[in-house]
Amino acid sequence: MAVEAAGVLSEAFETTERARGHLYSFHQLTGHADLRLDDVVDLLHRCGHPDLAEEIRRELLGRNVLPGRWTFQLVEEYDDDYYATFRRLEEKVRARLTGGRRHVLEARMKEDRRTRGHSAHTSTPSGDADA
Repeated sequence: MAVEAAGVLSEAFETTERARGHLYSFHQLTGHADLRLDDVVDLLHRCGHPDLAEEIRRELLGRNVLPGRWTFQLVEEYDDDYYATFRRLEEKVRARLTGGRRHVLEARMKEDRRTRGHSAHTSTPSGDADA
């Protein structure tokens, strides 16, 4: 059960890694959109709509996504608090329960599911099919 607990925690951490990637995507996409607003403001001025250009410049360009925060601050806070804590505890549990080895549950599953003697089911990359 200890290996299963470590495996489930590692799976949860992998999901957190994916969420972190989405947060970085959010950060980059929001930043890109904000930079494109410079072009919008310029184009609106050039086509005779200075009122709209100035409203976008004043209300949207450089705006905080949350009170007092740009997306880089969200990423930093997430990394420094939730993500760092999750990573530290996942490593601690893995160190205590699996000797620090990663994917122990998956390695066991691989051994249970592979067909011995089949060349595409070797135990290791250079392993013997019968091993």
